[in-house]
Amino acid sequence: MDYKTHFPLDRFQKLETPFYYYDLELLTRTLDAVAQKANSYGYRIHYALKANANGRILKLMVDRNFGADCVSGYEIKRALESGFPSEGIVFAGVGKADWEIQLGLEADIASFNCESVQELRVINQIAREMGKKAPISLRINPHIDARTHHYITTGIEENKFGINPWEWEAVVETLGETENLEFKGLHFHIGSQITDKEVFKGLCARINEIVQWFTHRQLTPVIINAGGGLGIDYTDPDGPIPDFEAYFDIFRRHLDLRGGQELHFEPGRALVAQCGTLISKVLYIKDGVNTQFAILDAGMTELIRPALYQAYHSIQNLTSSLPPRKYDIVGPICESSDCFGKAVELPGTQRGDLIAIRTAGAYGETMSSGYNLREKVNTWYSDEI
Repeated sequence: MDYKTHFPLDRFQKLETPFYYYDLELLTRTLDAVAQKANSYGYRIHYALKANANGRILKLMVDRNFGADCVSGYEIKRALESGFPSEGIVFAGVGKADWEIQLGLEADIASFNCESVQELRVINQIAREMGKKAPISLRINPHIDARTHHYITTGIEENKFGINPWEWEAVVETLGETENLEFKGLHFHIGSQITDKEVFKGLCARINEIVQWFTHRQLTPVIINAGGGLGIDYTDPDGPIPDFEAYFDIFRRHLDLRGGQELHFEPGRALVAQCGTLISKVLYIKDGVNTQFAILDAGMTELIRPALYQAYHSIQNLTSSLPPRKYDIVGPICESSDCFGKAVELPGTQRGDLIAIRTAGAYGETMSSGYNLREKVNTWYSDEI
């Protein structure tokens, strides 16, 4: 497949770089696929705003009646402004500030996904002061290894996330004492970029055990929230979209839902990663001792994943047809970690060439920063250019 044919190069060459480019046709196809499969099973989708909070992308989520998974009060504000109904918003995070809790209560969101005993007591106190009853779900640490990068693993004992088994009795006791909390369900999220489907089978088995434990203590969850984490193939940016049918079928076959229970999911990366590309321009080619550096005008301020997680992104030269060479692809930021890839084979590259860093629709634009006082880059969409 000639990846260059996927991009309007004549238009790209007239635009100021760097910029994010979103393929809305691909995004629409992905969202329609997940909506169709989820609806066929009766599952509920809450899109994880932390993956990408771009306004046009959020509108497409709202159009499909997805809920919103938020991890800050600012994301709750964005979700409400974007048209997500408050009854579809869930709020997770280990460090909810008082104003964020108040905001969620004022908006009558669907659930606070709570992560500690102390948080339960704080939410109860604020709800009592506001004359509200707070709907809560318990984010449980199931001690499941997601077999992914340790920075994005969240379901093992030595993580800050979730309530550990030795705290469950205290949770039950606390819920019996807090009159302004309404128990809704159990929430699980064990990590991100999970590509081993066996991990999800193990999660189902553990959820079954944990639901039974709480049910035996008269806390029967109406909502089982399995979180997100479904990974995508960063090595093949033009490959198929994630297999949502196979993903949901794992839960259909291995999770024991009881009558009246709902199964919720919080996908982020799997929905938006493939549709986004960071387009940059080569500023300089610099000779090193053992390598050549291609220095771009985009850096870790635009896409931090390679510096933060040592993450791989396919890198393509869109404008050269010269014989291939290997380059270290780096940015202009004054940090040695500002590197997108080492020994990357590209067509012979020179100043002015356009470079595409693919599969950057998740945790790209949303994690961008103003380090070195750089300004936020423009975004363009496939229906605009």
